[in-house]
Amino acid sequence: MKKIFLSALLITLSALFVFAQGTALIKFEKTSHNFGSFSESNPKVTCTFKFTNAGDGPLVIHQAIASCGCTVPQYPKEPIKPGESGIITVTYDGAGKFPGHFRKTITLRTNSKDEITRLVIEGDMMPSANK
Repeated sequence: MKKIFLSALLITLSALFVFAQGTALIKFEKTSHNFGSFSESNPKVTCTFKFTNAGDGPLVIHQAIASCGCTVPQYPKEPIKPGESGIITVTYDGAGKFPGHFRKTITLRTNSKDEITRLVIEGDMMPSANK
């Protein structure tokens, strides 16, 4: 009987601890970026997406998955406290790709109230003049 009581008590305390931490809420200044036109001779472009944890619990980004290997997201691995900000840096490398318009997505999995957030990058890689 003591074991059942202690187990129930531990489960209850664990649940209270989780609820006491609050809920994270990720808010971005912008969720898309257009690089405009850039040359195939300089095919690597980078942008940043600034976000704030507008919730009352720590924000954790579990994953940032790009829609293809030419796009690489970098994100903070440590929890972001309520009210604090962070940056996600996204690099597109068009080396070896055909010139023209591109549109890529980065899917973020977080512990935010909205668990999935999608960021979008796009632009036009122009053929280099020496081809």
